[in-house]
Amino acid sequence: MNYEEALQYMDGRLRFGWKLGNERMEHACELLGNPQLKAKVVHIAGTKGKGSTTALCARILCEAGYSVGSYFSPYVYDVRERIQIGGEMISRDDFALMMTEMRPAVDSFDESEWGPITEFELKTLLAFVYFAHKGVDFAVIEVGLGGRLDATNVVHPLVTAITNIGLDHTDILGDTHAKIAFEKAGILKRGVPIFTGAQNEEALTVIRERANSMNAPLTHIVEGGQPESGRICWSLSAENSESEQTANISVVTPSHRYTDLRVGLVGRYQRENAALAVAVAESAVELCGEELEEEAIRRGLESARLPGRFEMFTLPNGALVVLDGAHNEMAGRALRGALDTVRRENRIQRTLFVMGIMTGHAPGGVLSALAEGVAALYACRADWRRAMPSSELSETARNYVADVRDCGTVEAAIRAALNDLQPADMLLVSGSFYVVGEASPERIQEWYKGRSGE
Repeated sequence: MNYEEALQYMDGRLRFGWKLGNERMEHACELLGNPQLKAKVVHIAGTKGKGSTTALCARILCEAGYSVGSYFSPYVYDVRERIQIGGEMISRDDFALMMTEMRPAVDSFDESEWGPITEFELKTLLAFVYFAHKGVDFAVIEVGLGGRLDATNVVHPLVTAITNIGLDHTDILGDTHAKIAFEKAGILKRGVPIFTGAQNEEALTVIRERANSMNAPLTHIVEGGQPESGRICWSLSAENSESEQTANISVVTPSHRYTDLRVGLVGRYQRENAALAVAVAESAVELCGEELEEEAIRRGLESARLPGRFEMFTLPNGALVVLDGAHNEMAGRALRGALDTVRRENRIQRTLFVMGIMTGHAPGGVLSALAEGVAALYACRADWRRAMPSSELSETARNYVADVRDCGTVEAAIRAALNDLQPADMLLVSGSFYVVGEASPERIQEWYKGRSGE
């Protein structure tokens, strides 16, 4: 298969839906030679920040001189973003080669007792096979959904991590913090260290109980206070804490005190993710009998980037555009802080909000966090099977924003907003990574030129 054929083959498995459970993946991995066991794995779950923490941790390990694979969920602009080594996406040639080699094993499941391999499972298998083929030292793996029954949960990790936990995918994972934490904590393995930034006490209790039952050493990452056994502390650096969204941080682990660390990702919540990434990366290296150099941490935190996480650019008329895949209330609240800072620093007059969301997510949660200060909302539906109809989103949005336009497609929504956008305005595109994926900076620039006749 060439790349286009391999991509078509993978997309053809969308018809099998999303099937939670590990048995089919375990058998598939066995058939492929258990590639998931070839690298030292860092496994990361959570409601908010797991993608960023994956990127930060992987970048630190790369800067330390290791060959590092990273697996992300979801992608934003290119499906190959999911599978990276050293920050570089899998090449089209390798994508096609690995998929071609895997196909006979994958096809053998179509009529088996375990059932067909799903599209997400195939992507996950592709990552495992690619990392094994390239012989990476570490593989930093982001969970797709939940944890306990996720396709990634066939790994035997060196370290596990759970970021902050909120209410999301409640139709699948449960409608309380405790139920969701139970699913996330399903990635814990016996005796394997677990690091968490969870703040909700109900969720934290579940994680502690699971860690105790698995004899897994638990370390809680907290802001402020003094470090002690089972706790790592971080804080904003005093000299620049006035801008919390871009402030440097200090992190105190059992073996080191890191001060004035610069984090390249914007947002206060990214400082929390960075502290967790530092703790996880340091532990992973030390478990290998080596020491993580401080300069690797500094370079990693400063250089890590991730598509669709507070991407900001300026249009020719001076208006700002912010792209962020905030798809639940927790993500919306985190984004709101960064937006307020940008509005204040750039004297933004109005915010125009292009929004689309997936079914299974609660649009009211995102809107409650982001609607204040929004002059107009342009509802849209991403070109994805689970996308919520724009008419349904519009109906909910009218409870939060006075001026709501039902635009249908993402392109139509962006074009409508661009027609209304003034130099002192901000265009926010959010609610789903699928919406952001259809509204890349390059496309928005192109649509803007079409509007202005440039």
